[in-house]
Amino acid sequence: MRELKETIVALEGRLKNLGKQLNIPEKRQQILDLKKESADESFWNDASKAQEKMKVLDLLKVEVDVFSAQESALEDAKTAVELGEEGGDDSLLEETRSVLASVDQAISKMEFRRMLSGEHDIADAILFINAGAGGTESCDWAEMLLRMYRRWCDRKGLKNEVVDFTPGDSAGFRSATMTVMGEYAYGYLKAEIGVHRLVRISPFDSNKRRHTSFASVFVLPDVEKDIEIEIRPEDLKTDTFRSGGAGGQHVNKTESAIRITHIPSGIVVACQSERSQHQNRAVAMKVLKAKLFQKELEAQQKEREALAKDKKKIEWGSQIRSYVLHPYRMVKDHRTEMEMGDADRVLDGDIDPFIQKFLLEYS
Repeated sequence: MRELKETIVALEGRLKNLGKQLNIPEKRQQILDLKKESADESFWNDASKAQEKMKVLDLLKVEVDVFSAQESALEDAKTAVELGEEGGDDSLLEETRSVLASVDQAISKMEFRRMLSGEHDIADAILFINAGAGGTESCDWAEMLLRMYRRWCDRKGLKNEVVDFTPGDSAGFRSATMTVMGEYAYGYLKAEIGVHRLVRISPFDSNKRRHTSFASVFVLPDVEKDIEIEIRPEDLKTDTFRSGGAGGQHVNKTESAIRITHIPSGIVVACQSERSQHQNRAVAMKVLKAKLFQKELEAQQKEREALAKDKKKIEWGSQIRSYVLHPYRMVKDHRTEMEMGDADRVLDGDIDPFIQKFLLEYS
């Protein structure tokens, strides 16, 4: 009985602290304000803005409802302990233990979600993979990484699409761009930014020698709906080309693929995944806006660097993880020192343990 009471007190403390960190009182007020706003007749005059606000409302309600459910569960648990203590009902106390275990798990999940509280963490993501030096071997490694991330998306229920790619000379990709759509896509995938290293016996080496390959991963939030970025039509140079897939599959005989150059910044983006020029242009503009937004963020970051000397840094171009397939099998994250022996499982998309450990240590 004493054990249950101590557990309840501990969980109440964690929940109260979490409520402050998550700004639950403010979010409850936001829900009331958005509900009141949505009841106004003019709310749906701008359908796009209205839909975005309703999406925010739904997300707030889910978060607050889960939090409130744990508050209610703890109140019920306190009542159950009192009744069990008075009546000596062991079955009631056993049920209370099960409820408290469920509350503990729910609070742990919310505590982890708190790590995804960055300004754009909830946004969709745009992921870029580029093969390093090493020719065919590195291009093949880039394709393996692309498969790993697509499998991870499938595990998480995130919609994903490869919107642009440059095939390697013999295998794989020199570069690939993938959009990832779903809640907290960017918040999770930002943990993957950096250089990924592969060590294996190369299937392309007739002498079966061990090779080391590198590929870089970069991730941007899809900020198209969140911020206004002015792009003047006269600053854009647009080229069209024929799109196609690896090995000649799905070759498009019309020039539907789009390549856009932003002249002032020199940024070049492309999309060839859609069937029409109009659709490809829309996706390419989304990628361009994200890159321009990132360029502005980097400029601001340089101004703040002097104020963040003691903070752990995420350095673009730093080697973050090694995938060793020979002479032993292991995946190691060099930032968190986390290791997993089942390399095949990791390459099949099971990267959540690495992402979670990174977010807990670096957020």
